Amino acid sequence: MTDSMTENTNLIAGATGDWEIVIGLEVHAQVSSDAKLFSGAATTFGAEPNTQVSLVDAAMPGMLPVINWKCVEQAVRTGLGLKAEINRYSVFDRKNYFYPDLPQGYQISQYLQPIVGEGEIEIDLEGGEVKKVGIERLHLEQDAGKSLHDQHPDLSFVDLNRSGVALMEIVSRPDMRSAAEAQAYVKKLRAILRYLGTCDGNMEQGSLRADVNVSVRKLGGELGTRCEIKNVNSIRFIGQAIEYEARRQIDIIEDGGEIDQETRLFDPKRGETRSMRSKEEAHDYRYFPDPDLLPLTFSAEFVEDIARSLPELPDDKKKRFMEEYSLSAYDAGVLVSESENADFFEQAAKGRDAKATANMVIGSVFAGLNKAGLTISECPVQADQIGQLVNLISDQTISSRIAKDVFDLMFDEGPDQGRNPADIVEERGLKQVTDTSAIEAAVDEVIAANPDKVEQAKEKPKMAGWFVGQVMKATGGKANPQAVNQLVLAKLGLEDQ
Repeated sequence: MTDSMTENTNLIAGATGDWEIVIGLEVHAQVSSDAKLFSGAATTFGAEPNTQVSLVDAAMPGMLPVINWKCVEQAVRTGLGLKAEINRYSVFDRKNYFYPDLPQGYQISQYLQPIVGEGEIEIDLEGGEVKKVGIERLHLEQDAGKSLHDQHPDLSFVDLNRSGVALMEIVSRPDMRSAAEAQAYVKKLRAILRYLGTCDGNMEQGSLRADVNVSVRKLGGELGTRCEIKNVNSIRFIGQAIEYEARRQIDIIEDGGEIDQETRLFDPKRGETRSMRSKEEAHDYRYFPDPDLLPLTFSAEFVEDIARSLPELPDDKKKRFMEEYSLSAYDAGVLVSESENADFFEQAAKGRDAKATANMVIGSVFAGLNKAGLTISECPVQADQIGQLVNLISDQTISSRIAKDVFDLMFDEGPDQGRNPADIVEERGLKQVTDTSAIEAAVDEVIAANPDKVEQAKEKPKMAGWFVGQVMKATGGKANPQAVNQLVLAKLGLEDQ
């Protein structure tokens, strides 16, 4: 089931006309905390099964939950970062359902009275478009354990290490209208959480996962019946799941069928969603206030203290980069997507050409890191060394092409990895040739060897670029490109064209 979006819109063309996708996301973000929500058990990822389980997590009789205030602080901090209303009075409820990895028989969550109310996120779309997506609520809740089905041929086991781990469930409004918008929303939300230090956003480890609610309707029509795709743990999979599910629903409706409200799973291997269980809203779960926990209350001063400690967030940093460094919206957006990347750029750009530094960081550093599967903290080339490399371009010691080669030598494993660029340039004889006579001789040689190309260039002046390329090749890329270009145009008589 594949489909392409109608040009310049988010509508999907069906047999009976165009359809609109309506998307809302429930993102489960694990709170960055060394202890669980209601116990002192550790939360380290990858520990041996059932080694991080307290008596509270295991639901032993008589064990009472005690709130972890670090988790409360992190939730408030997140709410402030989402420009959301902070509720200084909230209530924990018991969400009753049976699951093998939930020993209590209920999940402690927040239902009617969450800790954080309405907020919003601005997402960046193609073409520089910015869209606001509403946040309905953020509430705290416990995670469940994990069922293990690969330990025995006939039996399933339960690992309770995640039981009781603190989650923030962040619920959006159904404001998104395409897979691309949903992906942009998750990227921006993850960036905000990482800037705030409230969730590491690691989707592979399950620190961030999304329940994706999808429905379709005719443009301007009433909302359709939604299906919820559970626990999607990659931004790429979120896009694939939405596109498949939207097409599936359209096909059913156009064939005369009806959409069943249900919970579905996304199978990344087959690229499709499949039914998991029916979901009738009226009888979904039974909630009531947890009798073991008092309502959660805190002062306005508590909120104000957290607000004063907030870092500069992605949108504010992007705006500052555009104003302070004269960067494009695109370049600034790429640089601020991760706080560590933004810090690296600022350190490299200090006192230097910011645009040239941005080009070097985006074009060489990020590309090298992506290829090597490294993070910015693991980069073998330091920010100051990038700055030094930019300086060598600015003072015309080397060309931008040679600079890329020098970067590769500094980045790749070998004798030059991690060394200062000026030393590499000096030892390898990579300084730019600025001697006009030497460059002129190279230009004359190329022109003399290619009389047919000369005639072609007189007819098509753009051919001059070919001569420039040949001269740069002949000089090992060390000739000053501007000087080469000027001499080629002069020698070919194309200066005025």
